[in-house]
Amino acid sequence: MDSYILTWMVTCALLRLSVTQSSAPEGVLNCCEGDVLFLVDSSGSVTSYEHSRMLSFLSKLLLPFSLGEDQVRVGLLQVGTRPRLEFGFNRYITQNGLQGALKNIRPLRGDTNTVDAIKLAKELVLRPGSQDGARLGLPRVLVWLTDGIKPGDVTGPMAELREEGVAVLVVSTGHSNYKVLREVVTPPVESHLHFVDIDDMDIITDDLRDAIIEIIRAERIQVRDITTTAATLQWRPVLSGLKGYYEIQFGQAPTPGAGGGGSGSGTSPSTGGSQYQRLTQPADSNSIRLTELKPDTTYTAKLTPDSNQVEFNSLFVTFKTKPEVASPAVITVSESGKTSVRVSWGPLQPEVVTSYLIEYSILPGGKLHQRTVGRTHNSTLLTELQPGTTYLVTVTVWYASGKQKAMSVKACTQEVTPALADLHLTTVGSDSVKVDWRGSADGLKGYWLTWEAQQNAIPSQRSSFYLPPDSLTTRLAHLPPSARVCVSPIYQTARGEGLCCTAEFHSNAFAYGYQS
Repeated sequence: MDSYILTWMVTCALLRLSVTQSSAPEGVLNCCEGDVLFLVDSSGSVTSYEHSRMLSFLSKLLLPFSLGEDQVRVGLLQVGTRPRLEFGFNRYITQNGLQGALKNIRPLRGDTNTVDAIKLAKELVLRPGSQDGARLGLPRVLVWLTDGIKPGDVTGPMAELREEGVAVLVVSTGHSNYKVLREVVTPPVESHLHFVDIDDMDIITDDLRDAIIEIIRAERIQVRDITTTAATLQWRPVLSGLKGYYEIQFGQAPTPGAGGGGSGSGTSPSTGGSQYQRLTQPADSNSIRLTELKPDTTYTAKLTPDSNQVEFNSLFVTFKTKPEVASPAVITVSESGKTSVRVSWGPLQPEVVTSYLIEYSILPGGKLHQRTVGRTHNSTLLTELQPGTTYLVTVTVWYASGKQKAMSVKACTQEVTPALADLHLTTVGSDSVKVDWRGSADGLKGYWLTWEAQQNAIPSQRSSFYLPPDSLTTRLAHLPPSARVCVSPIYQTARGEGLCCTAEFHSNAFAYGYQS
């Protein structure tokens, strides 16, 4: 009988041991992204029991966190005569590995050389870029566990860490100098500085964890591409490689002061009791487009990763749609040519628009032309227009609701500016020439004639003047040798391409020039 009882007790003990040593559960706090370094006092003033209690406290503190490259990373550095880095941020990416490491750490003993430990933490671990160092651009946290006995002059080194952006938290299990530790921690002191007996450390576990979470909390769900009636929710694919799905609930945020405590059919307590919609996305997705929203309205969205393999927290986000700006709110004209112009309008609202009607005609009272453009376009090129002509262009938007809105703008095509057809010079005497030319009569406003001295003549000898459109000849007198004569046609908005000839004077006058 005694043998049977003994066998039963041993069996129960083994069963209990197997349960105790089962694999640690993976983290469920899918909330955070940052690097947390624990500075643990293991000098001679800390007994083996106290050291064991500190590590047990850290085990419970860290167990809920999700670990990994895009999650939380943990490092641990022990304080002794010669401080030692037990493991850096890159060592453990699973709770099983981390929990096993915490069980195998042994105290260093010796002096409480906290100052050198802080320097080692700063140079080797908390500075981004080193092998086991922190990640660039992410929160960094130093949690110092001390018994408070002769820590050394830590005020200066800790201040340097804070100046570099490291958040400092302290847990004291002994009779530490409150004034010193208050100066060491990053505000707020009430949540970042804890005094507790070594046997009562469990009572601060939740408070310290919440303080760490507040520092390294990651915005896991973001809102992008917000319009008047739509928005895109984007999240990190935490279910990648797992079986499951994402559940998305969204609805209008409750109006301040309005009642909304109920959770009847079609309502959700998580969204303040407002009407909500429920959507699902597969495990390998990381975004969803929410449509048919109301303009200028605040919405609350809830994302729940659902998997029977890993437990995740729900994530929440609040956003506001843009106010409704009826298109077209602005019309612009560009790429103006002789027979075409581009007309653009905005804003583009494909969610609420069915089509655009573009009407254009010559001012005043020309023939009306029309064309229809799809809802995803915000410009069109009008072609086969008349040169040098002003058009009235009207853009009318047709909404899915049946409403319409129109806006008009004037658009001008460039005029045709023909080049000069012919230029001919005839010498008359020793210093005069007769200038003859031929140009186009359409739209012509006149001619611009210029002559300029060449070769060794005085450079300042130059003259220009305007001639009316019916002029086709003129005489220039007292020209310097080898003077260059140019004639350009003038139109309403620009000059046409001109022609140039050089006047050569000889004893016998003869005709010369340029023939097109």
